[in-house]
Amino acid sequence: MSDRNFSRRRRGMRFRPSGGLGHGQPPHPDREATQARTEAVSGPPTSEKVYEHRHAHEIERAENIAAGLPPEGLPQETTEAPGTGKGNFREPHFETPAQVQEEKPFAPVHVKEQSRGFVETIRAAATSLVKKVQRLIKPVKKIHKEVIINAETLETRVAVSEEGRLEEFTIERTTEERLVGSIFKGRVRNLEDGLKAAFVDIGFEKNAFLHYWDIVPNSFDSGVEIVERGGRRRERPKITQKDIPRLYPHGSEIIAQVTKGPIGTKGPRITTNLVLPGRYLVLLPNSDQSGISRKIENQPERQRLKKILRELAIPDGMGVIMRTVGEGQQKRYFVRDLALLLAEWYQIQERIKSQPLASCVFQEPDLIERTVRDFLTEDVERIVVDSQKAYDRMREMISKISKRSANKVKLYTDPQPIFDRFNITRQLESAFSRQVHLKSGGYIVMDETEALVAIDVNTGRHKGGKDQESTILKVNLEAAEEIARQLRLRNMGGLIVLDFIDMKSRRDQQQVYQRMKEGLRRDKAKTHVLPISQLGLLEMTRQRHSESVHAAAYDDCPYCKGRGRVKSALTMSVEIQRKLSEILKKRSRDESDFQLRIVVHPTILERLRTEDEKHLIEMEKRYFGKLSFRADPALHAEQFKIVNVATNEELASVGI
Repeated sequence: MSDRNFSRRRRGMRFRPSGGLGHGQPPHPDREATQARTEAVSGPPTSEKVYEHRHAHEIERAENIAAGLPPEGLPQETTEAPGTGKGNFREPHFETPAQVQEEKPFAPVHVKEQSRGFVETIRAAATSLVKKVQRLIKPVKKIHKEVIINAETLETRVAVSEEGRLEEFTIERTTEERLVGSIFKGRVRNLEDGLKAAFVDIGFEKNAFLHYWDIVPNSFDSGVEIVERGGRRRERPKITQKDIPRLYPHGSEIIAQVTKGPIGTKGPRITTNLVLPGRYLVLLPNSDQSGISRKIENQPERQRLKKILRELAIPDGMGVIMRTVGEGQQKRYFVRDLALLLAEWYQIQERIKSQPLASCVFQEPDLIERTVRDFLTEDVERIVVDSQKAYDRMREMISKISKRSANKVKLYTDPQPIFDRFNITRQLESAFSRQVHLKSGGYIVMDETEALVAIDVNTGRHKGGKDQESTILKVNLEAAEEIARQLRLRNMGGLIVLDFIDMKSRRDQQQVYQRMKEGLRRDKAKTHVLPISQLGLLEMTRQRHSESVHAAAYDDCPYCKGRGRVKSALTMSVEIQRKLSEILKKRSRDESDFQLRIVVHPTILERLRTEDEKHLIEMEKRYFGKLSFRADPALHAEQFKIVNVATNEELASVGI
């Protein structure tokens, strides 16, 4: 081909696909990573990921400016919402990290059955016999999954166990106000066009922050596929950001749902895109779109569920989303769940009419109810609870959905604490331990800092044999599974950096990366994982639904202020001598009998009297002064005072 022809071809028309450039192509990885980072550090989302968050970064910047913070916000700290108590957790023994080793075959803990009527006993026996026959005809490898609930006066703890291994852990204080997910009848206090935000009074000390993007109807998140129901959709006027000051002027009423609780100087964040999660469906009262979770991957099942969704009697102007837990369920369960959600929404509408402005019209359910809603799936063998009140309440709630499933709830009455009996307490200790041991002999180290979570993988005592590469791969694969589990248990969020043991083979690196993605698949929090970099690091983000277990259970040490270290006796001795030298140099030589008293912590005094005594004697001779020391156990190791004995004047006070 000649140069002339080649240049003409370059100047010719280029192919432009229908729908614009990039249509139908996967999102750019850099853009995905930036979006994931924004979502991970922007705070807890709602329990159901329904609407997309294209403008999360813009909303976050505006919220920071409104709170008087830098646009990018302060460094991430383990802060908590006001009013959150922290002193009531049961302290684990975390000096020795828990090492989970399941060498013996798992056997479920026996729970005494409550006395039942004759008919119920016959029905339970028949059900058990049918299940045994089904297993004989068609053997299926089934994992024993159970939910253990410890309901106490001050807190409720829920653990999900599979074959005796702790997989999920949730905790809630009964004294906490459940703000995120609650719906309020608010009053618009003022509009800030510069920030594109409204400030709404919902009855709290700080006004709630409502960005214009959270008022404009949003599209579905990428995890939800839109399902066209057919029929005539109600025409709604299209709302843009320019219309908001006209639609919601100062003092007007607005119905909004909390998506993020107050943290530091920031008030709650709210949205008008309301969401009501049910057992199998999510009701969208203000959206006429419907969809189905993309986590349901079986195509024939997706088609069956889409058909059921189109047959549901959904009121005009409303929409629903089929949750992942609805996979394999019959139509009657969806019909019943929709009826319950609609009844709940009609009650909310009645409260909206009757209650005054700046009041709560719907409060997010407590942990017991959320457990029934989110954890009671077909693969759960039983739910064991140690409270009669919680037991009766759970059976009543489940009976509304499925009377057969209500028999899965068991009451635990033994004197031994339920978490000890089911071996949950010992496994929970690892959630508070810095080191977590692996069965292969390796171990992982997890550190939560202000900016990110750093996780290091080590071989430990597993030095391997001749084939070192396969040994390293084995440890890394096991570590990837355990890290995914630990992130769920500890509820760590934000930016996470994993330092696996160095692998030369690119194939091995890809295998570990895929194992990590598989382990995170069951995580309810949204995660984004990048491949292992050239430095051998795997970077990821995890969106936190609430504060981490460590932040909830512990306060910063009042002695070291959360640093985990204090200055050594040698460092304090040097600082004291430096301050003494400064004071003695300022003193006029003609003064006589200049005596100083130094008050220090006993451990520092021990150092001064032994190893540094000769240096202090030299200082006395050089500056013609007298030094006396006194121990005060009430002082911090980093505090000391220097007093003029003659006048009793305090010349220096460090750290006090």
